[in-house]
Amino acid sequence: MPRAQGSTTVTIRRLSGAGAMEVCADLVATEEPLEIRVAGRSVAVVMRTPGHDRELAAGFLVTEGVLRRPDQVLDMVYCRAGGEPEENVLDVLLAPGAAVDFDRLTRHVFTSSSCGICSKASIAAIRAQFPAIASHSAPRRAVLASLPEALRAAQAGFDRTGGLHASALFTAEGVLINAREDVGRHNALDKVVGRAFLDGALPLAERILLVSGRVSFELMQKALGAGIPIVAAISAPSSAAVAFAQASGQTLVGFLRPDGTGGMRMNVYAGTVAD
Repeated sequence: MPRAQGSTTVTIRRLSGAGAMEVCADLVATEEPLEIRVAGRSVAVVMRTPGHDRELAAGFLVTEGVLRRPDQVLDMVYCRAGGEPEENVLDVLLAPGAAVDFDRLTRHVFTSSSCGICSKASIAAIRAQFPAIASHSAPRRAVLASLPEALRAAQAGFDRTGGLHASALFTAEGVLINAREDVGRHNALDKVVGRAFLDGALPLAERILLVSGRVSFELMQKALGAGIPIVAAISAPSSAAVAFAQASGQTLVGFLRPDGTGGMRMNVYAGTVAD
């Protein structure tokens, strides 16, 4: 099947309401495994949409507490099989003298794009791994209301396939910093965090994260690992996400969407929103 960035062409049978059938080509979101290695040691296999793999690996390792600073990383290279790079195996090479704590990895070695949080050692251990947000400015309601449109404009992969999640990072004034798409919600966030890590921009204080779908405990944990104080979502949060945000000093906003009257509605589950 031919593959382009983020999408793959497949042959389908399209059925109409009138009973007619048409054989044609369609684009679906690409989903392939990526094995992440650190210094040659396999630490995870994630199901992801190819593209921005270095950001994904970096973000995954940051939000798992394995990497803290970009100077710990010498390079990231695709492993070679028979002389050719293997695009689904990425090795994070450590800088001389850099040490990482592999015991901080708290998930199974395999994680699907659908769930992400296949296993965590304990919620208490995750909360102890990253400090709570001490304080942050309350986001302004008008700024939050402007974010979904900006994110939607950045979702080129979703336009092609209808099957990709997205995460986007904004300034407190609502300026888009970067956005990433992936078949997995947690992967899209890891790519955003990984970009910031590689740019030396962590922690992401006074930044706003917007996710295209629902918010799980894991997404809040990843946001906290990157120092993101404000998380907003187009859809709903889970009970664990709400409890985590409240305990971690984060602002959590859900159901950020049009209210049918030309305005934007939102539910504030943790923290406060300024007028």
